[in-house]
Amino acid sequence: MERTKILVTGGAGYIGSHAVVELYEAGFQPVIVDNFVNSQESALTGVEKILGVKVPAHNIDCNDIEALRAVFAEEGSLRGVIHFAAYKAVGESMQKPLEYYQNNVGSLLTLLQVMREFGVEALVFSSSCTVYGIPDALPVTELTPTKKANSPYGATKQMCEDILRDVVGLGSDFRTILLRYFNPIGAHDSALIGELPLGVPQNLIPYVTQTAAGIREQLTIYGDTYDTPDGTNIRDYVHVVDLAKAHVVAVQRLLDKTGDKVQTFNVGTGRGNSVLEVVQAFERATGVKVNYKIGEPRPGDVPAIYADVTKSVQELGFSTSTSLEDSLASAWKWQQTL
Repeated sequence: MERTKILVTGGAGYIGSHAVVELYEAGFQPVIVDNFVNSQESALTGVEKILGVKVPAHNIDCNDIEALRAVFAEEGSLRGVIHFAAYKAVGESMQKPLEYYQNNVGSLLTLLQVMREFGVEALVFSSSCTVYGIPDALPVTELTPTKKANSPYGATKQMCEDILRDVVGLGSDFRTILLRYFNPIGAHDSALIGELPLGVPQNLIPYVTQTAAGIREQLTIYGDTYDTPDGTNIRDYVHVVDLAKAHVVAVQRLLDKTGDKVQTFNVGTGRGNSVLEVVQAFERATGVKVNYKIGEPRPGDVPAIYADVTKSVQELGFSTSTSLEDSLASAWKWQQTL
């Protein structure tokens, strides 16, 4: 039986590579597009080892409309797209706002134009809990008002969501699901793929694992005077394989034309953990101590945010299954294979 082809932009990235594995294992044929600016080609080798097959991959930039057209033409019969490709570091976006707007908003516009030309009408969009800004109440539901973003990164995700709502409003058969991620962590059980930060990690968990492994001298926790129980930031940490599985469910939902033409879902665990709690959970899960210090708060960081996942459970039929400790243990296993 021929597999349904799904284009995965940023498919060699951290979440993208895990989604490619889950898509293939669910019976789809993923096709990867990635320019390896934020990823490494070794991820493709890992995917191939896990699946035992080579997944088609195109080394192009999603902002390059001619290159993207060529992929659509060459692959033919694409039924849907998962759009991961984007710059994703809150702190970096404060330093390079122009690059973030050009890349994140520009690539979506280019992709939508090519999808329209080729009659591809299903898009799962990689959004973020940053669209909620600093929420008035926790946990956040999909109906929580989006407020002014705390960073250019967050603003690009808000803009992209607005663009998609406008495109759907034109009355075509185009359908989209906006998945608002919380904080993905961990790695595939095989330890063949995981988070591969280039240079100094921008995210907490790779910094924790690199410090535990002795690659980094010390972890800096940015601020301990936030209005939280222990003064450090609170986030909702979701295992990357759980998150990847949510994309498979979302793709199928779009192809089945279930629900409205624009649907929004939080993808998290529904629990918040502070940075200090994560460090302590890592130490419990691995038996390895982490050398850390408290530093100044970072501009753009939201004090606390975690998801209400009722809608994802009830409508998407999706819930996470991996504990914080197990997620951290998988991240450590991945770090050790590096």
